[in-house]
Amino acid sequence: MSYAGERELIRIYYKWSKEFLEAVKKRLQGDTVREATSSEVVDLRKENDQLKQLVAELSLKNRVLKKSLSGLEPCLDVEQ
Repeated sequence: MSYAGERELIRIYYKWSKEFLEAVKKRLQGDTVREATSSEVVDLRKENDQLKQLVAELSLKNRVLKKSLSGLEPCLDVEQ
């Protein structure tokens, strides 16, 4: 291969590399600002409802436990 042919291949490589990196950069930027799909919204709402239910159950169990402990140990410092 001649020197001119090698220079042409190098030029093509760097042009392709630059275009590829720009495309990747645009793709990454697009992923951070894209809108959620309807199925993602449904899944997030379902997960949110499950987490709310879990917090409610744990809060209730915590309250019951604190009340039962305060009746057993009058000198125990338990937040009400």
